[in-house]
Amino acid sequence: MSAWEVVIGLETHAQLQTKSKIFSGASTAFGADPNRQACAVDIALPGVLPVLNREAVVCAIKFGLAIGAQIAPRSIFARKNYFYPDLPKGYQISQFELPVVSGGGLTIRVGAGETAQEKTVRLTRAHLEEDAGKSLHEDFHGRTGIDLNRAGTPLLEIVTEPDMRSSAEAVAYAKALHSLVTWIGICDGNMQEGSFRCDANVSVRKPGGPLGTRREIKNLNSFRFLQQAIDYEIQWQINEIEEGRKIQQATVLFDPDTGETRAMRSKEDAHDYRYFPDPDLLPLEIKPDWIAEVRSSLPELPQAMQQRFQADYGLSAYDAATLAATRASARFFEDTVAAAGKEQAKLCANWVMGELAARLNRDEKEIAASPVSAAQLAGMVRRIADGTLSSKLAKEVFEALWNGEGQDADAIIEARGLKQVSDASAIEPIIDTVLAANQKSVEEFRAGKEKAFNALVGQIMKATQGKANPQQVNELLRKKLGV
Repeated sequence: MSAWEVVIGLETHAQLQTKSKIFSGASTAFGADPNRQACAVDIALPGVLPVLNREAVVCAIKFGLAIGAQIAPRSIFARKNYFYPDLPKGYQISQFELPVVSGGGLTIRVGAGETAQEKTVRLTRAHLEEDAGKSLHEDFHGRTGIDLNRAGTPLLEIVTEPDMRSSAEAVAYAKALHSLVTWIGICDGNMQEGSFRCDANVSVRKPGGPLGTRREIKNLNSFRFLQQAIDYEIQWQINEIEEGRKIQQATVLFDPDTGETRAMRSKEDAHDYRYFPDPDLLPLEIKPDWIAEVRSSLPELPQAMQQRFQADYGLSAYDAATLAATRASARFFEDTVAAAGKEQAKLCANWVMGELAARLNRDEKEIAASPVSAAQLAGMVRRIADGTLSSKLAKEVFEALWNGEGQDADAIIEARGLKQVSDASAIEPIIDTVLAANQKSVEEFRAGKEKAFNALVGQIMKATQGKANPQQVNELLRKKLGV
């Protein structure tokens, strides 16, 4: 057992996919010139009043339903008071004592392949709030510029219990959460644009002991940085304690260039922000019929889809989880199965998770932009299933489809003469020729060396340019050798 136990909780800010901001009509579109999308409400001109965006509330309800949480019939917006140059009001409108979503959980898979372990991470709450602006430190001749385009952008802050015990678990949770919020359409998940960013609360303790002092790593906008930052912070805290120093509660930043965390400020507690109910906003009331309306609009959720894939298609838990990682990959798989036939579901899954996924990764493409469509892949799968293509020839056909060298598998097979040879009368003479030319391998096989058999198969496949049916070659060869 390790001398130290790691305790991790995550706070994630998911930018909600609304066209306008949470308390104003200003646009949330990304990429505008600085301060072009900051209206009078966002910059806190005297006399302006916030008006809650209904669609942001719908997003929060969707999330609460998706994680099995409680949707508060009545929640309250509060002012979180602090001074920062990109916060023109001097406070952020958030929720404190009565959040819109409470409880719930998210099941994660930790580890690779069939040995991955499932774990449920409990969620404490999810609350609505507005984003602040952004300080720009580059190209200002030593000065700082303020861009208020993000001010007022709607966020759902999602807070976990301290249930994670390693950086691997934290990353698995972050990926599962990212998949869920994009799946139900409340967040575009674009981490580079700041639409999905995580804060990690990290502490260490002796196993079974009281919780240690936590440090919060802010604004991690990639899964790789999340893992690196947590791993560094864990080791740093252990070293500090073992050298006799105490951990001070603090907010820290991660520097990707050095791979280190560094303290930014001492960590604030709730009382430091002087929360109080915002007098300009009425309590948010959510009636049961509104919840029912939102529930009816939810798509099939990832976990339900995984269970259906196992039940309907006979897939393993790992295959089902991999295919249902995103709605796009799940849709591609099901479209492929629909065209190839349900009896070929496992073969379709193998190709989607194998060759297709590898090529998409290599070419840095999303599955929605795959050069090989679901219908084209299904056509190729059908030819593997009926014996027209061997696995090796199928890869050649897939390559041609990927490069746009044919409309479908049948056209490529015809043009290139790739049809698998399954006629015994055509294969047997080739086997006889190979045996006659490789008497040494024949003798070695009969002496008990299985590798010699594989060498003979290789020679036969080479002689047929890979077109012979491998299974039939094996059967006929063993028959010829008297096995």
